[in-house]
Amino acid sequence: MKLSLNFLRDYVDVPVDMHTLGEDMTNIGNEYDSARKLLEVEGLTIGKILECTDHPNSDHLHLCKVDIGTEVLNIVCGAPNARAGIKVIVAMVNAKLPGGVIKKGKIRGEESCGMLCSIEELGLEHKFLKPEDVEGIAELGEDAEIGTDPVKYLGLDDEVIDFELTANRGDLLSILGMAYEVAALYDLPIKDIDLSYTQTNDNFADKFHLNIETDNCSLFYAKKVENVVIKESPTWLKNRLIASGIRPINNVVDISNYVMLEVGQPLHYYDADRLGDTLTVRMAKNDEKLTTLDNQERELSENDIVIADKEKAIGLAGVMGGLSTEVEADTKNIVIESAIFNPVKVRLTSKKILRSEASNRFEKGLDPKRSLMAIERSCHLLEKYADAKIVGGMAIYDKMNKEDKVIEITFEKIRDVLGIEISNEDIISILRKLRLEAKIEGNKLIVNVPSRRIDLQIKEDLIHDIGRYYGMDNIKGKEMILPVIPGHYDKFKRAARNKMVELGLNETLSYALIPVDEVKKYSTDDFEVVRILDPMTEERNALRYSLIPSLKMVYEYNRARNEKDISLFEIGKSFFKKDGKYGEHLSLACLMTGNYKVGLEKKNVDFYVIKGVMEELLDYLGYEGRYELKAEDIPAELHPGQSGTIYVDGKKAGVIGKMHPNISAKENIYVFEINLEMLSQIESTEMKYREISKFPNVAKDVAFVVSDNTKSADIEAVIRKAAGKKLIGLKVFDVYKGANLPSDKKSIAYTLTFNDKEKTLSDEEVLAVFNKVIEKVTTECNATVRDA
Repeated sequence: MKLSLNFLRDYVDVPVDMHTLGEDMTNIGNEYDSARKLLEVEGLTIGKILECTDHPNSDHLHLCKVDIGTEVLNIVCGAPNARAGIKVIVAMVNAKLPGGVIKKGKIRGEESCGMLCSIEELGLEHKFLKPEDVEGIAELGEDAEIGTDPVKYLGLDDEVIDFELTANRGDLLSILGMAYEVAALYDLPIKDIDLSYTQTNDNFADKFHLNIETDNCSLFYAKKVENVVIKESPTWLKNRLIASGIRPINNVVDISNYVMLEVGQPLHYYDADRLGDTLTVRMAKNDEKLTTLDNQERELSENDIVIADKEKAIGLAGVMGGLSTEVEADTKNIVIESAIFNPVKVRLTSKKILRSEASNRFEKGLDPKRSLMAIERSCHLLEKYADAKIVGGMAIYDKMNKEDKVIEITFEKIRDVLGIEISNEDIISILRKLRLEAKIEGNKLIVNVPSRRIDLQIKEDLIHDIGRYYGMDNIKGKEMILPVIPGHYDKFKRAARNKMVELGLNETLSYALIPVDEVKKYSTDDFEVVRILDPMTEERNALRYSLIPSLKMVYEYNRARNEKDISLFEIGKSFFKKDGKYGEHLSLACLMTGNYKVGLEKKNVDFYVIKGVMEELLDYLGYEGRYELKAEDIPAELHPGQSGTIYVDGKKAGVIGKMHPNISAKENIYVFEINLEMLSQIESTEMKYREISKFPNVAKDVAFVVSDNTKSADIEAVIRKAAGKKLIGLKVFDVYKGANLPSDKKSIAYTLTFNDKEKTLSDEEVLAVFNKVIEKVTTECNATVRDA
């Protein structure tokens, strides 16, 4: 919202400069992006050209003698309209313009002590300029006083604060709304708005048919004015629009925009002679066509609200009018529309067609009392500046509740929620400044909230308003008097994060929004996709269920920048819908490829590396010996021979494996994902520490040739049972399939580590256990020992 201070001063006498106002408004929750003069210029004055002769050394330059009141300056000027007798804008030596600082110098050998300026050179945006503002120097009127400020003479001595308003403050998208806010801030009166006009004794409603055929229109006013004279708007009105960022067109169109800025209610003017005697509000038909004011043919759908005459659609409600009933230079009679439409429908249509100043206001909600005010203000200005004759009567459709909201609240409730000791008197004073009528009944307040404050709906909204006007600086900090004990959930999440970082992985934070066709991937769970009704882009149109698609996007971003060694993890929310109810849970996902740095060494990432990371994590969280991998229920996106489902205490907790070659043919990418939400609900055992054995370990390697369908987990179970307590470590270090083996066979190599806490193991003792292991594996797993 661009706030013109000159416009604001029409309704409230602002007692501070623009920067102070911006800071004070920020302190009550209305942040601003910038505060600046409309024209950032210095050192200008009004002068009169006394003489204008051709430059002796140029075929297009002129030598001008310019009277600025205190002296006569010699200025070289190249403007084609420079001539003696006209009053002009003079930038004196050291004047500051958007194009730079003016210096004294010589141009083609002739002294020049300044510059004669065009309107363009003052820094006005190009969209506000007429051809003559660009092609030559500005010619001021005879009433321009020599030696005075030309910016003030032009009425462009305005200051503009650009506010970044919150979505709930649609009431501040108007000068009147801002006036109420500023008046409350400084406890000032608000000036009345002039709604007076004279109308005929006719009744427009008797001859005009208004048909509302959709519930998406709750209020509609239509009034007619006749014999308008379309001409240029007065300077003050054009300047108000320019400061607000709107290009002036003509007096009639400008009045429509001016009223929208002033009271916050968008209006639309129809050429009455082209409209006819009927106006209908309805939903568009699928594939219905409408040519809008920008001369673009739009294809509509049944979700768009349209305004129609007897035959066809003539406008998009709340967004843009149609070309067929446009007010043009020869228009004489006008029908004024002031209405309220469903903000959601307007939002969806405007996003599809065009975002405009009008649609922005419709989307955020309108005050129904301002709809009538806007019509009346429009009639006042059309009568005064367009010579209009106002026809009596009005066509009305009204299903709006215009009663003020009533909020009952106690003083104690206000103090409790704010957490401060604010007196009853201060609360009453703030409500008075806000122009909220309050009646006291004991310790209870009954507050009437006017319809202009569409953001005040419940008690907490009212408390928020009291708090922001009381001021954050007046709230004193308090020491916490209760001890804070970290919850198990947060502790669990923090422990998981710390362990993954300790293992050398990099944490990433990614978008929870992903393409809808990615949501079901990397999972076999049964759930409904949570889609976004109004996505910003089609690439972000659904909430993720698995974190792996998000990690894959991060991987692709890094891989495109020649990063080959990638080890990432993310802890984040997963979203779903089951049995008609929405839910979410916390997950941890990991992705690894390339080389993984372990200490000072680098190791090529394979299944056993990422499995080791997963095991380290689960062991650290207190689930050692309570988890297992099963080659079942594997998502289609994972390699069926190098993937598995993670179970903890017999409950499915996640998946692990290599991405399927169909997804990643060139790179070996390994992932796992664990449902931390579910895991945190399984009681973990405290980590137990035992003294490291004083006696040396003995390691033995063995490779078994087994059927390609044999699972390593089955072999490991036999090994552990046969080896007994002396086996303290079991690790797969190689899996081989090659020319030396039959096509249906594979070799799995293990390192077995033995130790006894009581003594040093002899070779005989170790060999006895080792041979027993070989015997059991060859018998029970139909295996043979592979020769070296």
